Amino acid sequence: MRSYGLIGYPLSHSFSRKFFTEKFLRENKQEQYLNFEIPDLGMLPSLIAGHEDLVGLNVTIPYKEKVKDFLDHLDPVAADIGAVNTIRIIRNPEGISLEGYNTDVFGFSESLRTLLRPHHRKALVLGSGGAARAVKYALERLGLEWLQVSREGKKVNSVSYSQLDRQTMAEHQLIINTTPLGTYPETDSFPHIPYAFLEQDHLLYDLVYNPAETQFLKFGKERGATIKNGYEMLELQALRSYAIWNTPDAE
Repeated sequence: MRSYGLIGYPLSHSFSRKFFTEKFLRENKQEQYLNFEIPDLGMLPSLIAGHEDLVGLNVTIPYKEKVKDFLDHLDPVAADIGAVNTIRIIRNPEGISLEGYNTDVFGFSESLRTLLRPHHRKALVLGSGGAARAVKYALERLGLEWLQVSREGKKVNSVSYSQLDRQTMAEHQLIINTTPLGTYPETDSFPHIPYAFLEQDHLLYDLVYNPAETQFLKFGKERGATIKNGYEMLELQALRSYAIWNTPDAE
């Protein structure tokens, strides 16, 4: 049976497995999607070698950046971002070849595009991990400026949460949470930005999808802002991954 899977640690809950299992049942495909909770990324080569029917993997926390060292090829987007969430496994008589891709950029861009308005020219990107890099890359491709927000705010084009004031919030009408804050079961947590400065023209996008409405989004909704969670992004990036796994000349 043609198989796909997800690697990460821990895998307390998996959108991908549920999404693909339902897709395969709906489309009557004899395929399966498995979770591989591996505490050490060094286990990846033996995992792939031991599952001969495995043709593709998704990659989640904490391996999106480290997995590059195990790959034979990176597509330009993944190379620029420095993070991989999709691996294509190519098996031939000469051995196994692994290709790395990043479909988060595609998923985020397509899910955000229809919500953008002319005044959404500048964005605040909350967080500094691999997801933040994908978001910043996508924003640049959409022609938008970004300012990264982190705890220390010491990097170039970055500020700390304590430096966010009324003017900065007014200038940045798009705010994207790339941190895991608010994810189930820690639903009471949220990024500490000055929500009192939010207005109706603001658009708040949360990469978190469980729960559907995080505290971050609730606070924005209370101020009249437009809000969107990360579920559609996940669907789009998952379908993009599937296309890569099943296209011989995937790029």
